[in-house]
Amino acid sequence: LVSEFLGQLTLNFGGASEPKFPTVVPAPDFDPEKDAARIETAIKTKGVDEQTIIDILTKRSYSQRRDIAFAYERRAKKDMISALKGALSGSLELVILGLMKSTPQYDASELKSSMKGLGTDEETLIELMCSRSSDELSEIKAVYKEFYKKDLEKDVEGDTSGDFRKLLLALVKTPRQAPSSIVDYELIDQDARALYEAGVKRKGTDVATWITIMSERSVPHLQKVFDRYKSYSPYDMQESIRKEVKGDLEKSFLTLVQCFENKQLYFANRLNDAMKSKGAKEKLLTRIMVSRCEVDLMKIRSEYKKQFGKSLYQTIAEHTKGDYQKVLLSLCAGDD
Repeated sequence: LVSEFLGQLTLNFGGASEPKFPTVVPAPDFDPEKDAARIETAIKTKGVDEQTIIDILTKRSYSQRRDIAFAYERRAKKDMISALKGALSGSLELVILGLMKSTPQYDASELKSSMKGLGTDEETLIELMCSRSSDELSEIKAVYKEFYKKDLEKDVEGDTSGDFRKLLLALVKTPRQAPSSIVDYELIDQDARALYEAGVKRKGTDVATWITIMSERSVPHLQKVFDRYKSYSPYDMQESIRKEVKGDLEKSFLTLVQCFENKQLYFANRLNDAMKSKGAKEKLLTRIMVSRCEVDLMKIRSEYKKQFGKSLYQTIAEHTKGDYQKVLLSLCAGDD
């Protein structure tokens, strides 16, 4: 536990802004050669031994999975990702291939596919752009450029319009202020009043002011701003957003505010949305489980239990089946 805690500290102060609460952590006594051999056998087995593939790849960190892929290529003289593609199918395949990407690579690929072809998948675009921290977004931007030879902001610009576009572009372009140890009460009050005067207080909404404050200020500052806001406005920030704006812009501002207030609760609510009806919205469920398992899924799990009185593990077990269920439960890594 002490070593875990120390690991947490270095993560926190070693330049990474947000502490991590992963469910998928590096395996101790890691042997990539042995893992690669087991995966090769699993792929060659008649009918494919999915269980072994799940057991190995969901219990290794991304950098360990990469080492396994290198070892596999040396052994089998072929690319492990292509071999997995050939051996697996359906939802299981999507999860496993997602795990073979780093978190920023996966987020970048999900953004790319949300803007591909005719029509934009706004829901995915909003979730990814409005829930990722400033640091995460700059990593995603770099990966996006490297993989797709295009600027993320150019693609966002081409695929959106109006104030919705302005907000997303501000999030991509503006480096958010770093949290400061000095609390600026004057600016907190000024921002809270500005948000009120730009929205609830007047007829129509001065969206530009909302965008500036919500894209530039640090998260701890904004948390205090939203608190202070209640002394000006009869409605809290989320209620004000619902009253003032509609459509994709409304969804974007709500996602931002929910993530500023409690990001893991936001994801717990999204997971609940994905499993409200019979079965599951697999695309959404897969995206959150894959993109957050090495970031904060442990904390999402505890928020889920608090909010819905039932564990995420049990909910996934009820709404999924087969290998897809097995892989997700393994990423969930325990019942609460």
